[in-house]
Amino acid sequence: MYQGPQSIIPAANTYDPTGDRFRAGKKAFYEDPDAFDMEPFRIWEDLYYVGDQMLCMHLVDTGDGLLLFDCGYGHTTHMIERSIEALGFDCRDLRWIIVTHGHFDHFGSGNALREKYGCKIYMSRVDTSLIREDVRRALLDYGPHPMQMCWPDETLEDGQILDFGKIQIRCVLAPGHTYGVMAFFFEVGGKKVGTWGGTGMTSLHGDWCRDLGLPARKAEAMLESVKKLRTEVVEINLGNHPPQNCTLEKRQWMLEHPDDAPFVDPRCWGMMLDAVQARIEECIEKGYNK
Repeated sequence: MYQGPQSIIPAANTYDPTGDRFRAGKKAFYEDPDAFDMEPFRIWEDLYYVGDQMLCMHLVDTGDGLLLFDCGYGHTTHMIERSIEALGFDCRDLRWIIVTHGHFDHFGSGNALREKYGCKIYMSRVDTSLIREDVRRALLDYGPHPMQMCWPDETLEDGQILDFGKIQIRCVLAPGHTYGVMAFFFEVGGKKVGTWGGTGMTSLHGDWCRDLGLPARKAEAMLESVKKLRTEVVEINLGNHPPQNCTLEKRQWMLEHPDDAPFVDPRCWGMMLDAVQARIEECIEKGYNK
């Protein structure tokens, strides 16, 4: 059984309203995204990883078309297509994209993929409405190049059930990283799968919220989301950035232990929530949320 870390949640840093520090940290990735490519792989049965080293993307073969969770940065569309094809699938079978929350790095390739393959894009009604009020909330300026907002074809509500082929997905509003971030729960190959669409801490800062015209109570909202999500039973925890569930470490373990399935671990969900809660409490203790 996998013995490494389960989650590494970034610390709560001082908010940088210009986005300069964010872009500086992504400079190498923005200049040469292929250097951060990853070989796609099967996580469990009909569930696959098609993301890169910076952002997680997951593909589900529903039996009636392909479903993609998040679609990464706008300059990595070719990498997403390459990963899907490398698994033996046809990108023309991509029918649905679920965007976990309304930040540019999670919907960046959406417009291109929808235009090429006719797939339908979903995002929470809350994030969609907030971004329509002020498009800055999508952080488009933080990207590697000017980009357009990717508006969903359909918005999602708390508690909504989506039926895609043999897969049924339950949507749960779990605000914090954004006010409209969602968690999603479904089953693949007899295992209960869960993913919380955003756990980043920087956006909890009061200065961040005020700059974007949002209520500065995100940290408290996120603590309530942690409490809410602890009631869920999850055997496979999917990250939306690799540190959230140690995607890279678990993939390396798979390569070294081909008979093991490190992503199947009922401990991971709770341990990830523990790490998130500790960081939120740190943010509150240091007064970043005020």
